[in-house]
Amino acid sequence: MPQSRELMAFLVLAAGVGTLWSMGGWVSSRTTLLLRDGLTLSREMAFDPTLLFARFAHLAGEALITLAPIFLLTIVGAIVAPIAIGGWNFSGKPLQANFARMNPLAGIKRIFSVQGVAELVKAVLKSLLVGLVIWWVIRHEQDHLFALITMPVESGAPEMVHEILVASMMIVGGMAIIAAIDVPFQLWQYYSRLRMTKEELKQEGKEQEGSPEVKGRIRRQQRETARRRMMQDVPKADVVVTNPTHFAVALKYDSKRMSAPTVVAKGMNLIAANIRELAEQNKVPVLEAPPLARALYKHAELGDQVPSALYTAVAEVMAYVYQLSQYLSGMQGISAPDAPRAIAVPEDMDPGSPDDRAVAVIA
Repeated sequence: MPQSRELMAFLVLAAGVGTLWSMGGWVSSRTTLLLRDGLTLSREMAFDPTLLFARFAHLAGEALITLAPIFLLTIVGAIVAPIAIGGWNFSGKPLQANFARMNPLAGIKRIFSVQGVAELVKAVLKSLLVGLVIWWVIRHEQDHLFALITMPVESGAPEMVHEILVASMMIVGGMAIIAAIDVPFQLWQYYSRLRMTKEELKQEGKEQEGSPEVKGRIRRQQRETARRRMMQDVPKADVVVTNPTHFAVALKYDSKRMSAPTVVAKGMNLIAANIRELAEQNKVPVLEAPPLARALYKHAELGDQVPSALYTAVAEVMAYVYQLSQYLSGMQGISAPDAPRAIAVPEDMDPGSPDDRAVAVIA
């Protein structure tokens, strides 16, 4: 976000002047004591530099105590002000050596740029502001200022603090006007830098996304990686449902982790042939059920559970697989199950021909 130095200066000055306004009475009384003690010189101090130095150190400490609240709150304002206008911005870049800044031509370009002209205008306005405040105080308060010389310390110190406070408030008011002009300008300049031409947008898109050839190669690599990962899951499947030659979908069901059978691999044509071959090599049952294979391929993605509309058809397949597994394990009293035939698939789920519903088994 853009940051306005004028707004920051206004907030810092406002913190200092606000402190002086709220603690004006205490500052006045302390200033009175400092003036009285500072203008009092004993005979011993006049002839003893050690006493004079000690008195000076004491007065300096008292002055520091008097001004400490103003200094502290001004420092707090300087720390908090960046948060109010966009946050702190730490960067080591300005500390790096940049010999390009020593180029006089580049310096002239910066001076006559929009930013350079704006900074010059702001510097002139701030100088005029301080000059006008001094002129106003001298013109309208000159009699009062000269009268301070003849006033007693007790009444002159509060008057002097009051004059300083009035002049400071006038400066703060002028800085508020400058900040009110500078903030919209900084916002306009910030967002104008963010705007890009059509050519810049195209170039940025190419840099971020790469050329079409590179993107195509990346997509091919991603598909190949996904295919290899998918093939690794085929031996873990419970059954592979085929078309028989065009589609193949591998299903797995774990009653402890799944609420329904899940698609762990699917493909068509050459990929389908690879799935079937890998299943046969790993003794995974392969069931030819064209309508169900087409419906699963169409309506279920990798990692998805089978659609609820196919629960009945898939349940029939999984029951057959379970019985076949018991038979192949040699369990006594279990005979070879008959392959399910004419598995019912809702017509709106089958993207193929309704007449193509042959069912067979490949052991």
